[in-house]
Amino acid sequence: MSGTVRRPVPAGRSLTARVNVGADTWSMIWSLVHRVLVVNLGLAVTNLPLLVALAVVAQPWRYPVFFGLLAVSIGPATAAAFGYLRRAEDDDRAPVREYFRAYRRNFAAATLRWSAGLALLAVLATDIVLLHDAGVAAVLVPLLVVTAVLVLAALVLLLAMVELAPGLGVRAAVRVAAWSAVRRAPLSLVSLALLLVAALSVNQAPLLALATLPGCALLVVWVNSRAALAPALPVVPVLRTVTGAESGAD
Repeated sequence: MSGTVRRPVPAGRSLTARVNVGADTWSMIWSLVHRVLVVNLGLAVTNLPLLVALAVVAQPWRYPVFFGLLAVSIGPATAAAFGYLRRAEDDDRAPVREYFRAYRRNFAAATLRWSAGLALLAVLATDIVLLHDAGVAAVLVPLLVVTAVLVLAALVLLLAMVELAPGLGVRAAVRVAAWSAVRRAPLSLVSLALLLVAALSVNQAPLLALATLPGCALLVVWVNSRAALAPALPVVPVLRTVTGAESGAD
């Protein structure tokens, strides 16, 4: 007759594993969730016509002019998100009204920069389509694609500078954005990849994707943009990342 030997449980050790998370960690998590939800709400309200059109039209790329005009609203909405995220660094639970205050404050500059960038991207996209089957396509098309990526990366940084350096002139801002996009190319590419994933997700499932992805993507893009612009903007001496770590301009 054999018996089962039970080993005693050491004192202080529970039979079930527990996840112990400190109060500061929970506070940071809920702060990030709050920021994402506010940004998503602000983006939904300020881009409502575009979202409705995307929900109704199955193939938006067939109507480039119509959706290009609707896409103008993305610029000031993104600049407002950056403004809100900057405000949230001082107030972890910054209210929704801070987003719309940033929207009003940055509307004119962000709309001007975003509209000019969209126009340039439209020209580049048209050239790529027209030259796709031409004999010089092997040389010109890759060059145009790289140029379009650089323009888009610089455009994102220009929107961040609406909040970070509002007193900087347009020409100087363009030079700083282009230089920073090239110098910190990995950060720019990560930001563009996240924005592309968020945009494609919203196009496929507007309600579900809009509730989660854009705010998360813009949160990372904001941190990346500040890090990319830090060496060129000495007027911003200290940059705080999402986790609270600080990095100065090099």
